[in-house]
Amino acid sequence: MCLGIPGQVVSRLDDGLARVDISGVRRVVSIAFTPEAGPGDWVLVHVGFALARIDEEEARATLDLLAGAIAAELEPEPEPSNTLLLADGGSAP
Repeated sequence: MCLGIPGQVVSRLDDGLARVDISGVRRVVSIAFTPEAGPGDWVLVHVGFALARIDEEEARATLDLLAGAIAAELEPEPEPSNTLLLADGGSAP
């Protein structure tokens, strides 16, 4: 499975590269697949390449979804219960 992360283009550099802000971290990525991307545009970044331009709404929704998935993964596991649930709806210690 591949994971593309939304980032916002901060500036274009030489040789088909751009500086992109990804959740506060700035990276230099290739814009060979998105040569029309410029400062302020949102792009979907995967392994150092901006694969597609996306709109801000899609970028924010994706970032929110990723933040929720990470938060859920970091939640502590519930303590196992020592209570046995019986078929009749009762329980036994």
